[in-house]
Amino acid sequence: MIKLKKNNFLFNDEVNTSLSNIIKNKSFANGYIFYGAEGVGKKQTALLFIEEIFKQSSPSENFEERIINNNHPDFLVIEPDSLLSTKNSRSSSLEKTIRSESDIIKVTQIRKIKTFLSQKSINSEKKIVLIIDAHLLNESASNCLLKTLEEPSNGIFILLTSKLNLLLDTIISRCQMIRFRPFSSNQIKSILKDHLDTSKLEINSNFKFEDFINSANGSPNQLLKNIEIWNDYSDEIISKLDSPIKNSLEILEISKLISEKLDIYQQICLVNLIQTIWWRKTKNINLVNKLENLKNLLRRNIQPKLAWEITFLKISMKDIQV
Repeated sequence: MIKLKKNNFLFNDEVNTSLSNIIKNKSFANGYIFYGAEGVGKKQTALLFIEEIFKQSSPSENFEERIINNNHPDFLVIEPDSLLSTKNSRSSSLEKTIRSESDIIKVTQIRKIKTFLSQKSINSEKKIVLIIDAHLLNESASNCLLKTLEEPSNGIFILLTSKLNLLLDTIISRCQMIRFRPFSSNQIKSILKDHLDTSKLEINSNFKFEDFINSANGSPNQLLKNIEIWNDYSDEIISKLDSPIKNSLEILEISKLISEKLDIYQQICLVNLIQTIWWRKTKNINLVNKLENLKNLLRRNIQPKLAWEITFLKISMKDIQV
């Protein structure tokens, strides 16, 4: 088992330098878009940025807890409607919500921004609106937000997204872009030196620490989540997944075990990991594509047990064996 020593770590130096200059020069844009892959520090960096903006008005006050708990009078968080009531997290360090096709940001939520900005600031010069997963704005909400961005106000907008292509071009054109690049494997290794118990980086002969890094797709946060979830996997599951399964009975047994023992988020993380491991061992692109399709099925929560069975059975077919 790999032990976590810390839950937080420093994020993108390039981004932090850019935002520090904005703070120092007080050169605030009306809107910012923080974009990049999931788990590369967009939200954490945004919260630190917001804290520093508020500190300019009250340098001696501690804003961190108030911002994290969303109880600052000049701070408003907008996020997909279902996230407001259906977070499925087993610990405070993991955000394990699976988006469904119905997850959207509605126009009624964006209209709250107009009311919020119409009120005088209480503790700061600027009121700040943070929009999480801005790509989930529906059409009406996008148009409403666009009008709000166009109007002079005492507000600063920060939009977070991992899918920039889904935002309206007109919204993008009115915001300053802050890109969060994926971390290289070497960068992740360097970051994690102070955050992992590195005494046992090799899990066993089949599962290597490199597999965890590669399955995280350049995201230190995702790597930490994967490791914590890995620690919850039973040996009964792990022992059967070091390579593609050929026996039909074993496929049915492991599919049943996975679907019963793991929640959907854990299952998706498991697919990411075995996708990386099996690619390292087989270099078989067809196998990788079939596992990618499995992730899509799991995200839509379509009969997980059947999805695992069909995927593994297809992988066991001769035409995709190496």
